[in-house]
Amino acid sequence: MTIFETNMGNIHINVDIKNTPISAQNFIDYVNNRFYDGTIFHRVIKDFMIQGGGFTKDMIQKTTKTNIKNEAKNSFKNNKYSLAMARTSAPHSASSQFFINTSKNSYLDFPGQDGWGYCVFGKVVKGFEVIDKINQVSTSNKDEHSDIPNDSVIVNRAYNA
Repeated sequence: MTIFETNMGNIHINVDIKNTPISAQNFIDYVNNRFYDGTIFHRVIKDFMIQGGGFTKDMIQKTTKTNIKNEAKNSFKNNKYSLAMARTSAPHSASSQFFINTSKNSYLDFPGQDGWGYCVFGKVVKGFEVIDKINQVSTSNKDEHSDIPNDSVIVNRAYNA
């Protein structure tokens, strides 16, 4: 189990190493390397998702490891409170960023609009009220970034328990 201690409360996540070995191990490695400590949930779209894992509170993007293979064919669904890899329009572009679905987002499931979809590799098991609180924060746009929380949602510490 991974625990994210945020300034809004703790989020407990289970990842599925058996069915999504690449994505789950990638996430675990980032946690073990303390990569997520001090990052923020930098994109919040109400009733869609909250995204984190790549930016400091000053909106400086962190340097990541190599991109990983998209494992969205695992048949897991982008249901509320599921954890998925964030990526660009390129199917195999995921690295450190992830998102937690705050509603059922079936159109992100394999095969999605691009033949790939977004890989779900875990789920929130505790801290649903924290996810729901983050889902409600007010946001604005800054430079080329949109949907940034006006008050930073900070991951103070992430660790595997």
